[in-house]
Amino acid sequence: MNVFGVDIGGSGIKGAPVDLERGELAEPRHKVLTPQPATPDEVAGCVAEVVEHFSWSGPVGITFPGVVTGSVVRTAANVDKRWIDTDAGKLLGDRLNLPVTILNDGDAAGVAEMTFGAGKGRQGTVFLLTFGTGIGSALFIDGRLVPNTELGHLELNGHDAEKHASTKAKDDHDLSWHHWAHRVQKYLAHLEMLFSPELFIIGGGVSRKADKFVHLIEDIKAEIVPAQLQNNAGIVGAAMTAAER
Repeated sequence: MNVFGVDIGGSGIKGAPVDLERGELAEPRHKVLTPQPATPDEVAGCVAEVVEHFSWSGPVGITFPGVVTGSVVRTAANVDKRWIDTDAGKLLGDRLNLPVTILNDGDAAGVAEMTFGAGKGRQGTVFLLTFGTGIGSALFIDGRLVPNTELGHLELNGHDAEKHASTKAKDDHDLSWHHWAHRVQKYLAHLEMLFSPELFIIGGGVSRKADKFVHLIEDIKAEIVPAQLQNNAGIVGAAMTAAER
């Protein structure tokens, strides 16, 4: 069974049909740049472009980089603030004229990784963290999701952690892998102090380069592993969630 997944990010919007039996993209994903400013109407147009690229008709799961309750957006860190209090489900459902399910982007990636990837079968407290334009988070307790944690916005050195330790911060400040890994280490240490997890799964596009930095992260008690679905996890998790509703 295939269901469509779309992952809205601060820099790109990507999507593809997903094979839900294998947890893999059924076709190569299509990606467009996130419009600037990323207003609801502009983003909705880009989502439609991605979906229409595949001539898709059927349920669509869509991630959003912020807190989502029901289908209403409550926070918007890396997209236009006009998203706040927008019923994204209605907006995107009307635009696509298809059944739409909206969820937090970190939660979507986590659901996919816990089902098909590095978190499969893991119990206890597990974090999936996506490093990109910001930092997405998904928290699982014995395999059950605690939704909308958005822990990239924990305060670290007086600022949102994602301003300090995202891959955008790495690129913006031209940090070496070693220097950036030290920042990630400080962030993980803060999470470990608060939650005492057994496992950190490092996701987002940077997970493709895990060999360059994971071994540089020290003094963390929890196991640290790269995400297996890498930057497709959000698409897969969105499609999985749409199939369940």
